[in-house]
Amino acid sequence: MNNPPQLFEYLIRIADDRLILGHRLSEWCGHAPLLEEDIALANIGLDCIGQANNLYTVAAEVEGKKRSADDIVFFREAVEYKNLLLVEQPNKDFAQTLVRQFLYDSFGLLYFDALQQSAFQPLAGIAQKAVKELRYHFRHSSQWILRLGDGTDESHQRTQEALNSLWRYTGELFESDSLEQQLHSEGIAALSSGMKEEWDKIVTEILNKATLQIPSSEMHQQTGGRKGQHTEHLGHLLAEMQILQRSFPDIKW
Repeated sequence: MNNPPQLFEYLIRIADDRLILGHRLSEWCGHAPLLEEDIALANIGLDCIGQANNLYTVAAEVEGKKRSADDIVFFREAVEYKNLLLVEQPNKDFAQTLVRQFLYDSFGLLYFDALQQSAFQPLAGIAQKAVKELRYHFRHSSQWILRLGDGTDESHQRTQEALNSLWRYTGELFESDSLEQQLHSEGIAALSSGMKEEWDKIVTEILNKATLQIPSSEMHQQTGGRKGQHTEHLGHLLAEMQILQRSFPDIKW
């Protein structure tokens, strides 16, 4: 690659999205409303973390500083994380988790599908495997949106409230900065800004079937995750996730 630092940054962004989302899903382990759903969320979380591990491993090789995937994950501060703000939002309740998952899955499936054509073969290979898992993730979350939105009065209300709360983070999904644009011109990156129309179509269809009201397009959008500007929730998440490795940095399993 002509510019390893740019490629490293790009890989970290995608990996951070998958890691943080996977961690949020892991928080449901033992707490989901149904045993089957407890297992399903745990498996989806493991898929996300597995994809993240593959991306971090390639990123470490690209960086060439002899850091491992674990080093990158456990010894960075919140400002060094470049994940989307959407994925770091707390679970709150089951509806919030599934709405967050649905909004991201609708985007993630499109994004990783495009990455299968990446000129950087390690990334294309990861994307080809991830797409198979993301198809299941999208099917799972969209079916739950239909069940919750068009279910009881309470499930409908909670799902609508979650949608209203999380919609402000969806605009960031489609921000293509100069780094992404440059790597896209080299055939490496997918261009998120070009996926907005298809995402709108997918999301609108499911939400309409679920009898949910799409929030106003005039809602102020929250961004900054790609620049390391996060909500307070990420710091708490990382403190929990990193405590063992930071307390015993040379620990061996």
